[in-house]
Amino acid sequence: MRRDRCRLTKRVVGPEGVVRYVPDLDDFGQPKLGPVTHSYSIASAPFETLEHGYLEFYVVLEKSDDGTLGRLSSSFFDMSPPGDGKVTYVNRITGNFTLEKTASGLGSVLLVGTGTGVAPFVSMIKQLHHEASRGSVSPAQYTLLHTNRTFEELAYHQELLDIEASQRFDFVYVASVSRPTERDVRDPRLGQGRANNLLRHIFGMPVKEEEDVAAAIARGADLARAQAALAKAVAPALPRHVSRADLLKRLDPSRSMLLTCGNASSMEDIKHVADTHRIPFEKEDW
Repeated sequence: MRRDRCRLTKRVVGPEGVVRYVPDLDDFGQPKLGPVTHSYSIASAPFETLEHGYLEFYVVLEKSDDGTLGRLSSSFFDMSPPGDGKVTYVNRITGNFTLEKTASGLGSVLLVGTGTGVAPFVSMIKQLHHEASRGSVSPAQYTLLHTNRTFEELAYHQELLDIEASQRFDFVYVASVSRPTERDVRDPRLGQGRANNLLRHIFGMPVKEEEDVAAAIARGADLARAQAALAKAVAPALPRHVSRADLLKRLDPSRSMLLTCGNASSMEDIKHVADTHRIPFEKEDW
């Protein structure tokens, strides 16, 4: 998707190697404007496009720690439909991140979506539900790990809960937040922890931050940063309606495939977990 008059930013590397994106200003101190194009996964199911003639995208307003807004996402949120929508367009639809091309014939498919990375999996699950409601039930088992920072940011949460409850096909929905509140802890349908650590918990591995501390000790490196990250890490916990034992039965590596989309560092660690247990792995990069 593209917008032609976006507030441009530039990449700045600080003295300690920290990368920031700041407004790109002209000679008069005004924000430069220009075109920005970004790939987005489609969240609508194919049947919705056929029936209603639209494509749905899951877009959030990006905001850096210093308050700088995302170039393209802020432009979307500034739109005034319907007239202003004419400058937004889909250039081309590409990609092989589909169940047919990545997981055909497998007995179990594990989908791991973080943040807006849940979008392609929402499309897949809605399509499977639609087809099952019309008598075409997939024989495979589908498990979706869906994580975000807060409960309010768990897009499509209720819709996915409803699909799971209907059991039109074999689907287990595991939702989790990495910044749980008291409300979240009381919610029996909500787990805690980041996606990679929740996956590690399922397979009986230590959390990533514990491994990082152990690696720093082995290297004789400064432990301060690794220990600080471990202290902040939320201990992974599954929603109370699912158990590790049940999930391990579903996720037998000999018959499973793992698909993931979302945060790059999280996907890297998810790949490590998949490789450790010899589970075929695919990811969608943006």
